[in-house]
Amino acid sequence: MIRPASLGLLALASAFVTPAALAQELKIGFVRADRISESAPAKAAIAKLEKEFSPRDKELQDMAARLKVMSDKLDKDMPVLSESERVRRQRELADLDKEIQRKNREFREDLAQRRNEEIAAVSERANKVIKQIAEKEKYDLILQEAVHAGPRVDITDKVLSILNK
Repeated sequence: MIRPASLGLLALASAFVTPAALAQELKIGFVRADRISESAPAKAAIAKLEKEFSPRDKELQDMAARLKVMSDKLDKDMPVLSESERVRRQRELADLDKEIQRKNREFREDLAQRRNEEIAAVSERANKVIKQIAEKEKYDLILQEAVHAGPRVDITDKVLSILNK
């Protein structure tokens, strides 16, 4: 006859055995998402963004240099300028500064939007590769975020090699 206390111990013991046995059957992988930026598609996206936005960046730098030259010239000429000429130049400086700030803000917003688009495209491609690996190698679970993952389950290099082809 099995006593209720023995039955409880048996249930408790089986609770510890089942997850361990189940874990041995699972095939788990881990991908370090931060390393995806090392892939050829990610580097190509960065180069594409630099090429796309470098003319606007140069224009902003030129405008800032022009503002500095105008400001220095105003400071130098201030003692000999008439009141109306001083006010006119100060207004020009203020207008140019506002224009630079506006263009700089638009530049940052456009760059952030395009960067997000490019990151999304690279991430989508990486996710497709991860799914291909999971199906081909019969993974039950592939994680991209974890507190700790040992090198035995890290498949990041496989993903990068496929992405770089």
